[in-house]
Amino acid sequence: MIFWIICIVLTLVVAGLIVTPLMRPDPSIEASPDVAFYRAQLTELDRDLERGVIDSAEAERARVEVARRLLAADERAAEIAPSKPYPMLAVGVAIVIAALGFGAYSFLGAPGYADLPLSARIAASDEMRANRPTQKALEAAAIPAPIVDFPDEYLESVAQLRALVPTRPDDLRGWELLAYHETQMRNYSAAVAAQGRVLTLKGADVTNDDRRRMVDLMVTAADGMVSPETEAFVRRILEEDPEDEVALYYMGALYYQTDRADVALRLWRPIAENGDPSSFHVAAVRSQIEDAAFRAGVKYTLPDEKGPSAADIANAQDMTEEDRQNMIRGMVAQLAGRLADEGGPASDWARLIGAYGVLGETDKATEVWLEASEVFASSGAAMSTLRAAATAAGVAE
Repeated sequence: MIFWIICIVLTLVVAGLIVTPLMRPDPSIEASPDVAFYRAQLTELDRDLERGVIDSAEAERARVEVARRLLAADERAAEIAPSKPYPMLAVGVAIVIAALGFGAYSFLGAPGYADLPLSARIAASDEMRANRPTQKALEAAAIPAPIVDFPDEYLESVAQLRALVPTRPDDLRGWELLAYHETQMRNYSAAVAAQGRVLTLKGADVTNDDRRRMVDLMVTAADGMVSPETEAFVRRILEEDPEDEVALYYMGALYYQTDRADVALRLWRPIAENGDPSSFHVAAVRSQIEDAAFRAGVKYTLPDEKGPSAADIANAQDMTEEDRQNMIRGMVAQLAGRLADEGGPASDWARLIGAYGVLGETDKATEVWLEASEVFASSGAAMSTLRAAATAAGVAE
């Protein structure tokens, strides 16, 4: 109700400012400076005549001339300004203003929509998260994945695997293979079920890598939605590693899907700015974070991806082998300097280890590997990334 009162008051104020000149009587003829001047001259002539300054004949001639000029001034004033207001025109203008204002709002606005204070929006978001569909409901409503062409031999092998594995409920390797091949076949619901069996069989030995694989499958099977069951896995990952990029991405996606873009922005921003752009989850964050910022009412510009630009890569193709190596060494030195001064995510440290390995500088690769191991010792996901890079560089041992 307050909103409509404000709208009506503002409409009346605007309409009043516009129509007031039409309602106000226009300046009268008497207001003309020429008319006032000549009337003052007639009065002054009478005074001069009384004082004897001029005789009656001269006063009469002067009075006739001034009267002639007064009439001319009257005619000019009548031509310049209308002598009456336009009340009907003013009413018409006011009606048009009101019609345009409320008509535009009925088209662009949301008539009848209730007020949404911040507390109400947060409460609505909490209710939305609490009442999300289950994983099974989301999988049932998901759009089927496109059919992929596979060789007949492969299809027969998968069919045999589907028939065999359920008869061996404790065969961990069999369930892992089934989860993998169901994923390849785009049967994501079946892959979720198989991966769930894998987690059950592993029990206390389940790792965050296993949980991340499960989360990826569950979200894909649910057509991109984060179900309550998926959220449970995500929170379990974050309990072990609060900086896990995959878990933070999906937690941000959950809030983004339930009208809390502000929380999604807070969770996604470190990933977008420090994560490896070649990672699927980092790329997904970077593709959505500016829209999340817009919805949250925050002015945010996505920083450029780190690493060589397209121009650098194009120029490197025309270089000699020696120049190319020098350019690579320069970029590696720049990365090493930034990590030494500012630090960075595990993906950047892994990239530096790999770069030193490619350049054959195993001593430096080992040094970076040992230093990064101390920095990220408490993060299982980060250590997995670093260990993979160190293994590829031949310095993991």
